[in-house]
Amino acid sequence: MGPLHGVKVIELAGIGPGPFAGTLLSDMGAEVVRVERAELATSATRPSGFIFDGRGRRAVTVDLKHPDGVGTVLRLVERADALIEGFRPGVTERLGLGPDACLARNPRLVYGRMTGWGQHGPLAQAAGHDLNYIALAGALAHFGRVGQPPTPPLNMVGDYGGGGMFLAFGVVCGVLEARTSGQGQVVDAAMVDGAAYLMGAMWGLRGMGGFSEERGTNLLDTGSPFYDVYETADGEWVSIGSIEPQFFAQLLELTGIEHDDLPHQMDRSGWPLLRERLTAVFKAKTRAEWVDVLEGTDVCFAAVLPMSEAKAHPHVVARGIVVEHDDIDQPAPAPRFSRTAEEIQGPAALPGEHSEAVLADYGFSADEVDALLTSGAVTRRSR
Repeated sequence: MGPLHGVKVIELAGIGPGPFAGTLLSDMGAEVVRVERAELATSATRPSGFIFDGRGRRAVTVDLKHPDGVGTVLRLVERADALIEGFRPGVTERLGLGPDACLARNPRLVYGRMTGWGQHGPLAQAAGHDLNYIALAGALAHFGRVGQPPTPPLNMVGDYGGGGMFLAFGVVCGVLEARTSGQGQVVDAAMVDGAAYLMGAMWGLRGMGGFSEERGTNLLDTGSPFYDVYETADGEWVSIGSIEPQFFAQLLELTGIEHDDLPHQMDRSGWPLLRERLTAVFKAKTRAEWVDVLEGTDVCFAAVLPMSEAKAHPHVVARGIVVEHDDIDQPAPAPRFSRTAEEIQGPAALPGEHSEAVLADYGFSADEVDALLTSGAVTRRSR
């Protein structure tokens, strides 16, 4: 009974940010129905191969090139609060499932569109991936160390942070507004937009002259020695973020770094020498030894843990941040609610696993379901 309990979402299956938005909505209690391609009903694989990005919803397989297949999805839309899709602009229109067709069936529908470049603009029809979107948004140029090439931050900034999260947020905003106005609308979520938005604070600092476009020279981009990662004696790594003066003072105290000859913390002329001393001091002990000295203090410290170790850390375990579900480790739903608890609603469904049950729940009679299966407009999981 999560906070979105009762909200119905139709997800036209895709990859990356669209499915991630579907997972976010499902984890918060929404009923998400994933519409897959008809031929996948005979496949043994999970949707798109992503167990996390497919969890917590039911799966229907529909032939969207079949007129009755399109009609079936429009019937589902009639009872939904939102639809999300991640095709290039114009694709769903050509299929007969564009915003106009869907809103004609359900004027209260929130139609969420997920693309890289957005629904309009010179690049709207061009192919791309996370890396390209965050590059053009002015984000990628600022990840990396001084004198080094830009470092792609996995696909977290474009696909997930700037994409799927903004789509889910937009859908929830649209559903809330529709409950007041009685009218649906289109949500144009673009990764290039979201990535730029995530850089908002940096844009603000730049506007005030407090952010250099030279990579790796700023406070938070490894330019400052007290906000960085350091190698330990055993070849592992630790992170420090001792920005505030009281935290910086504790860093100097607990590491025993000589600092009488160093200028003020924010005097950049002293940063090279401070980095040299921090590098040497952290290299003198193992990661575990530094954990014993610094973890839980106000130094702002954490060991740099790969996923295999992070899942076993006492804090991660205490909060249940990583759970075993569907036979693999995966992150638990977030954020947390005190009354309407979030939860994983189920494992990733196999394509076509719920075709008959979903159609029945959305008002199709047994005869209508049989006719759709016979015509091939809808398929079901082969047993």
